[in-house]
Amino acid sequence: MSSELISSPNPPSKPRLRLAASIAVIVALVIVVAGIATRASDAHQLKQWTEAQAVPTVNVALPERSGTGSGLELPGRLEAYARAPIYARVSGYLKSWKVDIGAPVKSGQLLAEIETPDLDQQLLQAKADLASAEANAALATTTAKRWQSMLGSDSVSRQEVDEKTGDLTAKQAMVKASRANVDRIEAMKGFTRIVAPFDGVVTARETDVGALINAGSGSGPELFVVSDVRQLRVYIQVPQNYAPSIRPGTMAELSLPEYPGRSFAGKVESTSQAINASSGTTLVQLAVDNSEGKLLPGSYASVRLKLPVDAAALRLPASALVFDGKGLRVATLGSDDRVLFKTVTITRDYGKTVEVGSGVGAADRVIDSPPDGLVDGDHVQTAKNEATGKSHEKA
Repeated sequence: MSSELISSPNPPSKPRLRLAASIAVIVALVIVVAGIATRASDAHQLKQWTEAQAVPTVNVALPERSGTGSGLELPGRLEAYARAPIYARVSGYLKSWKVDIGAPVKSGQLLAEIETPDLDQQLLQAKADLASAEANAALATTTAKRWQSMLGSDSVSRQEVDEKTGDLTAKQAMVKASRANVDRIEAMKGFTRIVAPFDGVVTARETDVGALINAGSGSGPELFVVSDVRQLRVYIQVPQNYAPSIRPGTMAELSLPEYPGRSFAGKVESTSQAINASSGTTLVQLAVDNSEGKLLPGSYASVRLKLPVDAAALRLPASALVFDGKGLRVATLGSDDRVLFKTVTITRDYGKTVEVGSGVGAADRVIDSPPDGLVDGDHVQTAKNEATGKSHEKA
């Protein structure tokens, strides 16, 4: 084989080598610069993210004005509008009773009768005394007239006539006293009939046939109790700070455990106009209609009063309150999203919300559930709504 056939191709020229080397260096520099730039951009983004995470994110609540009056819920007890415990006016034995518990009665209706043998004998004696006094008075009248007629003939003295006339006057007075005693005993005899004092319902009967009856009240249990339950009174104890808001005519709603889901309307009739020193409350009386007879005296009821609207009152979430060594405060946001703490006073606590008496205005942005460690001047950011990208302020 000839030497020309086995000879190698022409080697590359030096300019081409230098160009290839230059391109390689440029590519390497581009890769290095791109890596450095990427790292710098990542570091900058990480710094921005870190700084953003260091700024607390908070929810903002705007103070609300009460559109309706607040409610005050208190326990109460129901009582009959009129309740009369009936005692015996005379002593004796119960002869019979005509009505039992739960029976409706009318005014003047007979409830029971009392047998009074002692009183009957007293009446017989009083009538006999009256008859004797009347006989003595009749004799004294005849005697006085006779002595008056004899005075003209000088048969008797003026002194003797005056004595007979005075005796007549005394006998007539005894007749009046005896008649008054008879009337008194007859009136007492009328109390042997126990009658209802007004229309109502017999709510208690504490006697039976043959029972010994003692006259008067307080010496034993009442014979009957008659209650007017067509309308009931409701008594509640209102705390002192609410007392000025409770006036006659204030409406209320009553709920009872035996009627779940149902309420009864009531209205304030009067207040005691005094604060009980031991409890710090005032007694308030309400009236509730019971024409259907569903409410029972003596029952427990939950009474919800409708208080008047305070136009200047503002409400905030209870979670916005901060209580520390500086007192009761809320954290607010200024126009530059920096924190400013304000001291507030609470007038009413509604559980999830509170009514603020002073410290914040209607335009203040209040931080709800402020994070621990916030101080005046801290910069914060409000929570973003992912769907809209706008600040989400909790009202």
